[in-house]
Amino acid sequence: MSADLLDEALARLAAAIERARAAGMVQPEAMALATADAEGRPSVRVVLAKGVGRDGIRFFTNLGSPKARHLAARPWAEACFYWDPLWEQARVAGRVERVSEAEADAYWASRPRARQLGAWASRQSEPLPDRATLEARLEAMAARFGEGPVPRPPFWSGLRIVPERIEFWRGDPARLNERECYRLEGGGWRRLLLYP
Repeated sequence: MSADLLDEALARLAAAIERARAAGMVQPEAMALATADAEGRPSVRVVLAKGVGRDGIRFFTNLGSPKARHLAARPWAEACFYWDPLWEQARVAGRVERVSEAEADAYWASRPRARQLGAWASRQSEPLPDRATLEARLEAMAARFGEGPVPRPPFWSGLRIVPERIEFWRGDPARLNERECYRLEGGGWRRLLLYP
């Protein structure tokens, strides 16, 4: 029963993403990812979920980025999806771990070449003197790799939020919003309703 509840919650999340896509959202897999640095100062940014499964919600990033450094120091995060056309949101909270090298390689290989070169060219979140500097770095990477495959950089990989809580919210005009929470407690999953 407990594992069935996790499967149910993940299926609901995946279905909501697809309903939002059918409703016209361009990137319904976009999620606001909240982390905290080593001192506990919060930070949030939008990233794309690149997989929803029993092992967690996957996203990929430069491992030198602020979010990756935060998660190395404090491996806990919460993500929030909001789908305006549906008037729904979902929150996923849990510990964060690295994906396997094989998973990172497989996703890297699926990326368009321009994005692969961009990952090599970018020094994510460092100061950029001007756009021309970035474009020159991109040209240098294109020359470096020529027409051959672009290998995955050692500083680029994937992370996953391993869910310990998944909450669904549906708006109501009277603000009697529907909230349903799936929570890991004592090694098992529970489903409960929450007051708005």
